[in-house]
Amino acid sequence: MISKSAGVPVSAAATAAAGAGTDPGRALPDRNGHSGQGGQGGRGRTRRGTAWRVAGFVVPVWIYILCFYVYPLIANVRMGFQDYSVSSFYSGSAPYVGFANYRSVFHSPQFAGIVTNTLLFTLGSLVFQFGIGLALAVFFRRKFPLNGVLRSLLLVPWLLPLVVSGTVWRWMMYADSGVLNRMLLNLHVISHPVPWLVSTTWSLTAVTLVNVWVGIPFNMVILYGGLQGVPEQLYEAAAIDGANAWQRFRRITWPMLRPVTLVVLTLGLIYTVKVFDVIQIVTQGGPANSSQTLTTYAYNLSFQQLEFGKGAAVGNLLILVAIVFAALYLRSVREPEGRNR
Repeated sequence: MISKSAGVPVSAAATAAAGAGTDPGRALPDRNGHSGQGGQGGRGRTRRGTAWRVAGFVVPVWIYILCFYVYPLIANVRMGFQDYSVSSFYSGSAPYVGFANYRSVFHSPQFAGIVTNTLLFTLGSLVFQFGIGLALAVFFRRKFPLNGVLRSLLLVPWLLPLVVSGTVWRWMMYADSGVLNRMLLNLHVISHPVPWLVSTTWSLTAVTLVNVWVGIPFNMVILYGGLQGVPEQLYEAAAIDGANAWQRFRRITWPMLRPVTLVVLTLGLIYTVKVFDVIQIVTQGGPANSSQTLTTYAYNLSFQQLEFGKGAAVGNLLILVAIVFAALYLRSVREPEGRNR
C-alpha cells in the first residue's frame, strides 16, 4: 500500500516503522538480516584477528633475528674495542681500549701477507668459478640427451657438506698417496709429486682449487637461469646474418646476461671473503700462514691465541667488507626493477 504525503510517495514499511517509533537514522538490516552496525563490528573483529595472525608469523622471525643476528653483531663490534681475554669470562671485566686492537692487528707482521692471501684467494676463486660456470651454462643451453641428468650431477659439489668436500680433497692432495698427484703424473703434467698441503708455494693454490670446485655449480645454476630469459629469436636472426658462435656470444649472450652477472659476482665475492670451512679443513691456514685469510686469522686469534678483542676486530673488518658489497648487490637488484617500472 502506497500513501502520499505532500506529493511524496512513502512505502508502507516506512510508514509502519515511523508509527512504531523506529529511529530513522538507524541502519536497515541487510539481506542476511544483519544490521549495518553489526557488520562494522564484525569487520573490526576480523581485522583484529588478521592482525594477531600476522603478528604470530612476524614476531617469532624478529625474535630470531634479534637473538641470532643483531645481538651477536652488536656484541662483536663492542668486543673489538675491549681488552677481552679468558679472565673476562669469569670476572665480567673487559675494559675499553679504543682502537688499540685494530692498531695491533694492522701493525702485526703477518697482516699484510694475510690480506694479500685473501685478495688472491678471492680473485682466483671468482675468476675460475664464474668462467667455468658460464661455460657450462652456455653448454647446457643446448638440448641433447641426458642434459638434465648431467646438470643434476654437477650440483653435487654444491650440495655436499663442506666438511665432507674438504676432507676428501685433503686426502686427494696428499703428496705421496694422493689421487691428484697420481693422475697428474700418469698424464705427464708433472714430473714429481706436488706437496699441495705442506708447501708455502702451493698451499694457497690448493685451497683455491677446492673452493673453485665447490662454487662452480652455484655460478652455473644462476647463469643458466639467466640464459633462459634470452629470446631464441635473437640467435636465429644473428645466424641468418652470418654471425658465428663467438659473435653471438659477444653481441647477444653477454649483454643480456649483464644484470645476472653483476648479481652472481657480488654474491660470489661475499661468500668467498667469508670462506672458513675449506681452508680450515684442508690446510688450517698453513704452513707458516701461507694460506691464511682474514676469516681463519680471526678464528686463530680468538680461539687459539685467546685474544678475543683482536679476533673481533678482524671480524669487524670482514663485516664491513660484507656490508659494502651487500649494498652494491641490493643496488644492482633494485636498478632493473626501477627501469621496469
